[in-house]
Amino acid sequence: MRKPYYPFTAICGQDEFKLALLLAVIDPSLGGVLVMGDKGAGKTTTVRALASLLHNSVQPFPFVNLPVGASEDRVLGSVDLEILINEKREEVRQGLLAAAHEGILYIDEVNLLNDYIMDMLLDAAASGGYHLERDGLSAWQDSRFILIGTMNPEEGSLRPQLLDRFGLCVTVSTPAATDVRANIIRRRLAYDTAPQEFVHAYAETEREMNRAVNLARTLLTQVVTDDSLYTAVADLCLEHRAEGMRADILIVKAARAYAAFNNRLAVTVNDIHHVAPLVLAHRSRKTAPPENRQQRQREHSPSPDRGEYHTESRMKI
Repeated sequence: MRKPYYPFTAICGQDEFKLALLLAVIDPSLGGVLVMGDKGAGKTTTVRALASLLHNSVQPFPFVNLPVGASEDRVLGSVDLEILINEKREEVRQGLLAAAHEGILYIDEVNLLNDYIMDMLLDAAASGGYHLERDGLSAWQDSRFILIGTMNPEEGSLRPQLLDRFGLCVTVSTPAATDVRANIIRRRLAYDTAPQEFVHAYAETEREMNRAVNLARTLLTQVVTDDSLYTAVADLCLEHRAEGMRADILIVKAARAYAAFNNRLAVTVNDIHHVAPLVLAHRSRKTAPPENRQQRQREHSPSPDRGEYHTESRMKI
């Protein structure tokens, strides 16, 4: 029997990361999430947990892990040679991009991915699919997915134009608080010892989170943004010397998704300032003074034993 995935709502100490993932699911047009940081901090576990949270028998939510060394045929697809030889007809062997349709495409160490493959998947993400051209076969492959990539900046960087294609960016670090680390140990050992019982204990919180995300996706188109907030966003992006207009638009989109997640139909200035760091993290060319950066970290640090946001969010993430 396959071991169940770790519950999304049981993960603690990664609140900013979890919020970025939820916003990307609520509004896939945000363009995915780039995750930087330490190895062993639970990045893959968290992403798999999100996919499991949203997956059900009625509406599957695929999770596809794209290996760094994957070939073009493996990524895009190819002609099924067995069917071609035995049945004398051409049929597409589905690639990883098509398999990730309506789900998550996850790339560990995305900065080491072949530039050509990276360009292709970003184009597919932007257009919702791609044309597969193979041996006289031409077929359109639907491929709308949420792109999530992880990287360690010490092992290489992404080209600036690729970096900008990720809507949100978050840095995942090893928890520094003793209570948080102890809680992670406690939960992980409980899961490893009795995974079915552990998952069952979080079944209700998982259902609540699933309902909250689906409701937010429904409410998203109804969320309104006052014109005055556009000016606030523009000022914020100018302050951070963000290049182009992508940051401005993404901050408003992320704020709308955050408002919808909190079951509200109007964006507030607090929403703007709460999500802006996720959009500006990899776009800002403004360096904050050390004391301001330390103060901001203290203000947004999670509660040691509960792993909550210090926000008005109606649900504990």
